[in-house]
Amino acid sequence: MTVKPKAVAEGTTKTLYQRIRGDLEAKITSGDWPPGHRVPFEHELMETYSCSRMTVNKVISALAEAGLVVRRRRAGSFVSRPRVQSAILQIPDLKGEVEKRGERYQYRLIDLRKRVALAHDKTRLAVGARAQVLAIRCLHEAEGQPFAIEDRLINLQAVPDALREDFSTTPPNTWLVGHVPWTEAEHRITACNADKDLAKDLKIDEGAACLVIERRTWRNGEPITAVRITHPGHLYDLVARFTPTG
Repeated sequence: MTVKPKAVAEGTTKTLYQRIRGDLEAKITSGDWPPGHRVPFEHELMETYSCSRMTVNKVISALAEAGLVVRRRRAGSFVSRPRVQSAILQIPDLKGEVEKRGERYQYRLIDLRKRVALAHDKTRLAVGARAQVLAIRCLHEAEGQPFAIEDRLINLQAVPDALREDFSTTPPNTWLVGHVPWTEAEHRITACNADKDLAKDLKIDEGAACLVIERRTWRNGEPITAVRITHPGHLYDLVARFTPTG
């Protein structure tokens, strides 16, 4: 006679726990409770759901473990603020990205020139007068279709070895990722409509939407490279996964 009531009580408690947790998670993920919002105190939740402190504490502990809330001693629990953890904020290797998708990668060098930095080079790369740069334009393909146009400047003072690399066979993106360390990077993500030259290189209609990723990297304050990578808009996704944090 004592076993059956105990089993029923445990089942009831579990169902109530799931209900409370589901309610609170929904308020957080829907944005009804924005980051920094104080979650009702345990005694308030006990009154709302007519449940024990143990059940409420279990729910809050689970939400904290999942990173949805942060508990502060004597202050209560608060909705966590999101933190981006994504390849968007890393330095990707385009060759690796294409192959990771299970597609055949191909590369073609369009133009390579060593020159004294032009006025717009100095702005893009943040180098001084008479700085020597390597200007590279190349095409990345996936399954025989244009995947990206890469327009890159390399600061030869910071990376003199770039002059000895054969970029007719080795993508500069791949070589830099594998050989040149950096300490700081900046991303700028925009969109553009393809002009005549870009449309020809990417084999898309003139005026078609494109995704543009501009990136600059430094090593201990010295500029390394500045690159503008342009993808046909229909071929590339930017995906970020978020995890809550305090």
